[in-house]
Amino acid sequence: MTPVTRLSGILMPGLVNAHAHSAMTPLRGAGGDLPLLSWLNDVIWPAEARMRPADAYAGMLLGCVEMLQHGITTSAEMYLHGESVVNAALTAGSRILLAPAYFDLPGAGWQSALTAIDKWIDEDGLRFGPGGRVELCYGPHSAYTLPAEALRATAESAAARGALVHIHVAESPAEDQNQRAAHGSVPQLLAEVGLLDGRLLAAHAVHLSDHDVRLLADHGAGVAHCPGSNAKLASGIAGLTALRAGSVAVGLGTDGPASNDDLDLWEEMRLAMMLARATTGDPFALTAKDALLMATRGGAAAVGRQDIGTLSPGTWADMIHIGVDGPHFAAGLDVPDEQLLANLVWAAGSRAVRDVWVAGEQVVADGEPLRVDRVAAQRAVAAAAVHMLQVEP
Repeated sequence: MTPVTRLSGILMPGLVNAHAHSAMTPLRGAGGDLPLLSWLNDVIWPAEARMRPADAYAGMLLGCVEMLQHGITTSAEMYLHGESVVNAALTAGSRILLAPAYFDLPGAGWQSALTAIDKWIDEDGLRFGPGGRVELCYGPHSAYTLPAEALRATAESAAARGALVHIHVAESPAEDQNQRAAHGSVPQLLAEVGLLDGRLLAAHAVHLSDHDVRLLADHGAGVAHCPGSNAKLASGIAGLTALRAGSVAVGLGTDGPASNDDLDLWEEMRLAMMLARATTGDPFALTAKDALLMATRGGAAAVGRQDIGTLSPGTWADMIHIGVDGPHFAAGLDVPDEQLLANLVWAAGSRAVRDVWVAGEQVVADGEPLRVDRVAAQRAVAAAAVHMLQVEP
């Protein structure tokens, strides 16, 4: 573990991004004013079809740099080109839970994707890399892009290996009309195919009934709340207070940098608080303490991990140092806890992150990455964007 000397400020656990597609940095801003399904079908999926492994590596490397600079030490990733994504995360020094994404598409059948994930996990194990930095998961994209047969097969494969299943659930009202008509709701479909019997991370979970919330809670499923992406894509506002009241494990997610458009979990904390208060009329609906816990131990609980999200015996030394010499902390540190947390979450946020460690290794110093040339990473993403979006250089 890297020794720390003369450190002043706040030392706290690294943040856990419970849902991201961080390799999408080359697509940041593309189709930014479109609703979800048009954005996916007309802009994002055609561009991703042109993505090469090198593009995914470049996109993920810059995504990791951005997250680490913002104090995000762990991210639950769902994306293509799994080996490139893993290699980029290991290069940057990030911790990731990778769920290789798969769909039911011509020439890209879910059966071969599922077989490939099975083989990868069986050969490398669920977790590998220095400091256990990589965990392999299953990434069925959603109930509306895969048949029930694929979801059932995923449930069986994941259960046999004790693996997490990371899936989009009820993100927008238009996406899953057929599934709701046939099964009542997406969570009910997930229960029918056995996905709720294992480790499950439901990304977004915006359009849920009270019964859906009870189903998720009763089966111990986690939810990744993504208020920024949901608002930008006009997908809706998730019932966060109902999920929390129902004892569902909820973490915060940025979603991808093309639908957010940043990878800043501090911003998600503020948005979660504002939307929860605005929709309930209750200023106590989500406090700064609640939001900070959602971004740390809440995210860890949502992905089913007990070894991250806190600074305690038996957990990885994933830590961030918050500088307190800026205007956000001008009132000092000897203020009531509520005021200190307010200054940290509402006012300071990612701007105050100075240093970051993952598994005890320092990966950010004074706001800059130690393992990656940030400027070179940005240039690589620019080149990838030209190819993927077919724009004139």
